[in-house]
Amino acid sequence: MINWFKFSAPSTFYPLAGKLIPIFWTLAALFAAVGLYIGFFVAPTDAQQGEGYRIIFIHVPASWMSMFIYCVMAFWALMGLTFQTRLSGMMSSALAPTGALFAFLSLWTGALWGKPMWGTWWVWDARLTSELILFFLYLGYMALHAAIDDPRRADRAGAVLSLVGVVNVPIIYFSVTWWNTLHQGASVSLTKSPSMASTMLWGMLLMALAFWAYTIAVALMRARSIMLEREGNTEWVKHLPDVKEAV
Repeated sequence: MINWFKFSAPSTFYPLAGKLIPIFWTLAALFAAVGLYIGFFVAPTDAQQGEGYRIIFIHVPASWMSMFIYCVMAFWALMGLTFQTRLSGMMSSALAPTGALFAFLSLWTGALWGKPMWGTWWVWDARLTSELILFFLYLGYMALHAAIDDPRRADRAGAVLSLVGVVNVPIIYFSVTWWNTLHQGASVSLTKSPSMASTMLWGMLLMALAFWAYTIAVALMRARSIMLEREGNTEWVKHLPDVKEAV
């Protein structure tokens, strides 16, 4: 049995993250290459939206990841507040910029998609508005964290914001059900058959896996940098063989 609790310490998590990073970079590249090929060259033309629908292979996975990453941040926030683990705040800080990136991609690609479909770049639609709020929550988290000098206090303040803001995630997901919106409903559901061709679905799922693997790789790289920055004077950092290269 693997004792996973030992990896809650930065000193043991740091080398593990270093081993995992190249694996997830490779997975991200492979999934993205296959997903983009299927999405742009194999998937059929949509009967109603023509070729313009292909932006879903970026837009939908980015939207999924923007919500998923915030939920993961909230999980780390809860672990940090409950068990007072140093790693929890580091992981939340490492995930926030990538979550903000995917929220921005979701909004930007949504605008590119909305212009030919709706005739406008933006409407104050329930889903678009709640996704914009999610983007601001990411920015607010990073700004709050940067404004507090003490890392532990910054982690606690960011954790509270993460837990409060996570209520926005189900609002984004269910907004098309709760309100009458321009945004189309979910094409993929856990309780219904997908309302798209199988090649479209596979392309979208592969891109979601690519974004997922990319998120893990980048978050682990950023977490290692945060560990070195915060714990540079500890013995375990001083004994790292690659500490000069890492810094």
